[in-house]
Amino acid sequence: MKHGFYTIMAAQFFSSLADNALLIVSMALLVSMQSPIWMPPLLKLFFVLSYVLLAAFVGAFADSLPKGRVMFITNMIKVAGCILMFVHVHPLLAYAVVGFGAAAYSPAKYGILTELLPPEKLVAANGWIEGLTVTSIILGTVLGGALVTPHISAALLNFDFPVIDFPIYTPTEAALTVITGFYGLAALFNLRIPDTGARYEHQKHHPIRLIGDFSRCFTTLWKDKLGQISLAVTTLFWGAGATLQFIVLKWAEESLQMPLNKAAVLQGVVAIGIALGAVAAARFVPLRKSLSVMPLGIAMGLVVTTMILVHNVWVAYPLLILVGALAGFFVVPMNALLQHRGHVLMSAGHSIAVQNFNENLSVLTMLALYALMIFMNLSIQIVIVLFGLFVASTMFLVMKRHEANQRLHDSLSLIGEHKH
Repeated sequence: MKHGFYTIMAAQFFSSLADNALLIVSMALLVSMQSPIWMPPLLKLFFVLSYVLLAAFVGAFADSLPKGRVMFITNMIKVAGCILMFVHVHPLLAYAVVGFGAAAYSPAKYGILTELLPPEKLVAANGWIEGLTVTSIILGTVLGGALVTPHISAALLNFDFPVIDFPIYTPTEAALTVITGFYGLAALFNLRIPDTGARYEHQKHHPIRLIGDFSRCFTTLWKDKLGQISLAVTTLFWGAGATLQFIVLKWAEESLQMPLNKAAVLQGVVAIGIALGAVAAARFVPLRKSLSVMPLGIAMGLVVTTMILVHNVWVAYPLLILVGALAGFFVVPMNALLQHRGHVLMSAGHSIAVQNFNENLSVLTMLALYALMIFMNLSIQIVIVLFGLFVASTMFLVMKRHEANQRLHDSLSLIGEHKH
């Protein structure tokens, strides 16, 4: 890998670490404010909405400047969200600002990979990025939990900075200061990201034209024989992954008799599996073989249905690691292929914006369907079976679509094609 790739990894790690720590601190702040019980889950909704609502605009912004500079600016927007929470703006609004920064950060973060690296390196790059991101999610959640722990909060409040006297008087302010420091560390790495020299045509500024441009990119990617397959798979994966987080919590409570704080550990177990699968894909799956991993998506759905047979936590651990590993192994090559086709067909920033729009719309839709099933009082066992069969059958249909495409034209010959 080129040296700049490791700088990108470091910037992504610390920014994602701060995002996830801030989520936990924001939830704790809402609890301390005695907010309604339905409000903490809205933090995730406000964060994800930016990816959907701003998709037409963030891609153009990512392509208007060198990607490292875009990542620095958007990381500073996340810092602004922290500062808003520090000055007592409502956590939902403040975290929405952080979501805005994250939505604008993403097209630059993934788009620069296609500018910096040749196509054959994209699977490995995505494997390491996804593995590192999962690690940052786990560590960020742990960090956030630690920062709201009373004895750590007390230690932070008793700490005296030399020379400068910061106005930090509450545990939340102390936690936000630490998180802002991690965003600052990410910003330092942003400044060290090399300029790849990639330049795109002048970006439109009028909102109507931007929406029209986004619509054309959206249609182009879905019509492309490789783009539509990889986009369908990643869209399914992110929607299913977000839903699985809530399914695991409910399943652990009912089948394993685990309280919420211990059930949350199982989410980390799935994340470990995803990281292992992502790194394995980076090592063993070249870009030209990326579509060969699709059967693992069917396998993942079927393995999920076996959760209904498990009532022992020591059986649950390896099962969830297996589910995560299958997911990580099949989604990383698909993600790399989608980035490659998007870069060839349009531009890095616009392609990632279309991808984010589809994936996060899938997250919102599948979470809404899950909430509806829970509202209808369906047992978690029925929900698990329906979920697993939905994932397996959808992946089967995607594979059939790819086979139909291949009968008309050998789309695999397009893999590795360079941008004209």
